[in-house]
Amino acid sequence: MAQHANDSYYVPHSTKWPIIGSVGMALMMGSAAYWVNESSVAPWTFLAGALVLIYMMFGWFGEVIRESESGMYNSQVDTSFRMGMLWFIASEVMFFAAFFGALFYARVLAVPWLGGEGAGAFTNEILWQGYDAVWPTAGPEDLGGPFAVVPAFGVPFVNTLILLTSGLTVTLAHHALKKDDRTKLIGWLLATVALGFIFVALQIEEYIVAYQHLGLTLGSGIYGSTFFMLTGFHGMHVSLGAIMLAVIAIRAMRGHFKPEHHFGFEAVAWYWHFVDVVWLGLFIFVYVY
Repeated sequence: MAQHANDSYYVPHSTKWPIIGSVGMALMMGSAAYWVNESSVAPWTFLAGALVLIYMMFGWFGEVIRESESGMYNSQVDTSFRMGMLWFIASEVMFFAAFFGALFYARVLAVPWLGGEGAGAFTNEILWQGYDAVWPTAGPEDLGGPFAVVPAFGVPFVNTLILLTSGLTVTLAHHALKKDDRTKLIGWLLATVALGFIFVALQIEEYIVAYQHLGLTLGSGIYGSTFFMLTGFHGMHVSLGAIMLAVIAIRAMRGHFKPEHHFGFEAVAWYWHFVDVVWLGLFIFVYVY
């Protein structure tokens, strides 16, 4: 262990986990392709692939945790982990930027163009005469069916307050960790986990109302598709973040993390703050504006 701590460059040992994870993901993706083509076996092979992936995650993450707690990692490894997490969050920024870009293109460019603004006058005259280019839209002649939007200052506003509060609680947990106050650390972490899952529960309720009472579905034109793609993927990220925070809370209960050595906590906190920021953009540009 001491040798690893003094090395200028840490070379990780060989491991089986990447190939196991690749097998699981390949099995899931192949099964998904057959599933949409109504294969009766595909759901079961998809489940098998998911189980392989879960096995990989428990095994690989557990191994990294054990190595970290045993003191095998030096400052170079810490830097590598930080760079990796920063690039991962950067890729997530690009992921959401693509969907925000689709929303911007449809709302600011495509819909006005189809309505006859600017160079779209000819298109409107030939294809969709009388199309009223308003937002939100289900498409020309309401091809996606009539719908009502989710009120911004209902569940979405409550969820905004919940996520902003969760950003505060995870920050308080971080300060408690730096002061080596494990009681407050665990308490604030559990509060953050609870707020995360409350957010997801309220979003599920919102989706049920949208489908059953507002007529707002994935088929509700460009508005419905961008609404559910943005909010749905964000909800998935909140779910993953809450699960990661729960794991961090369990680790904290087991005595992991030290005031001067706790990147596992920091990485999840970065991710959670990223989720908060994305939601603020969603609330403004999807619900309010």
